[in-house]
Amino acid sequence: MSVEQLEQEVSKLERDQFARFSAWFEQFRADAWDKQIACDAEDGKFDAVFAEIDGELQRGEIRPL
Repeated sequence: MSVEQLEQEVSKLERDQFARFSAWFEQFRADAWDKQIACDAEDGKFDAVFAEIDGELQRGEIRPL
């Protein structure tokens, strides 16, 4: 199914069906985002940022929340 076909089908949904679809899709997006963040963390993509924050904490430049 193409994106255009999907758009057409979604536009045909009744209000309650659209609300259910929207809720599902928002959760789907949130789950995908969480998985991406977890993968990036596992791959070490945040290590430099975390090291910089740790240094700032040790130097007293920032405080923990």
